[in-house]
Amino acid sequence: MVAVTLWIASLCRPDPGYGGWAYVRRTDGETGAAAIKGAAGGERRTSGAKMSLAALTEALESLSELPADTTVTLRFSDPDLAGQLVAADGDYAAAEPEAWAAARAAVAARPVLELIPASPTDAANGFLAAWAEFGLDTSKSRGSFKAAIPKPNLMKFPG
Repeated sequence: MVAVTLWIASLCRPDPGYGGWAYVRRTDGETGAAAIKGAAGGERRTSGAKMSLAALTEALESLSELPADTTVTLRFSDPDLAGQLVAADGDYAAAEPEAWAAARAAVAARPVLELIPASPTDAANGFLAAWAEFGLDTSKSRGSFKAAIPKPNLMKFPG
C-alpha cells in the first residue's frame, strides 16, 4: 500500500492582509524527482485561517490520483489547525466558511489521515515558510495565484 507524507505551512501579514501557503508531498519509500511534489500560492485580502485551510485543501487535493485508503501523514505548522478540523463551529468555520467546508470535505475523503503538528525547529518548516512567503510576496503584485514548486528546489527539501 502507498503511503504519503504531506507538509503544509501558511502565513498572513497583517491578518487580514496578504497571505501565502505552501505544501510538499512525498511518496514514502520512493526516491528521486517522481517521489516529491509541491506547490505554493497566495492571495490578497485574506486571513491566516483561510491560508491555513487553503494549504490543507491544496495538499490533500494533490492526492486525487491515489486510492482513498492511502495512508497519509500530514505535518502542519498552524498550531490551531487540528482542533479547528474537529470542531463543527470553530473560529475557522465562522471566519472562512467556504474554505472551511472545502478543507473538511478534503479531510473526509481521506479516511487514513494522521495529523501531526510540526516541530518549530523542524528544517522542513523553514523550507515551507520560505515558499509561503514567496506566495505572499507574489500575491502582492499578481493577485491570487498557485504555482508548482520547481523540481530543483524540491530536491533540496529537508523533510
